[in-house]
Amino acid sequence: MGSTGILIGYIVFFGALMYFMIIRPQNKEKKKRAELMASIAVGDSVLTTSGFYGVIIDMTDDTVIVEFGNNKNCRIPMQKEAIVQVEKPEA
Repeated sequence: MGSTGILIGYIVFFGALMYFMIIRPQNKEKKKRAELMASIAVGDSVLTTSGFYGVIIDMTDDTVIVEFGNNKNCRIPMQKEAIVQVEKPEA
């Protein structure tokens, strides 16, 4: 009877450990990413997953058009998920 209680204790302990070490941080990161995607607006400076900095000039539900550099002809449509960092313009 005593060894069954210890076994159940181990299972509960490792289940809680997995939750706090794996599942909870992943959910926090997912929530942070969703907030970032919701805060994107036209005129924001962004960093893409490929390491390019640009300015958002137009956007739809899941696509943004980003202008890179000083050349006004360098406008590339990309998915919103390709954005990893957003910097709001100063007021």
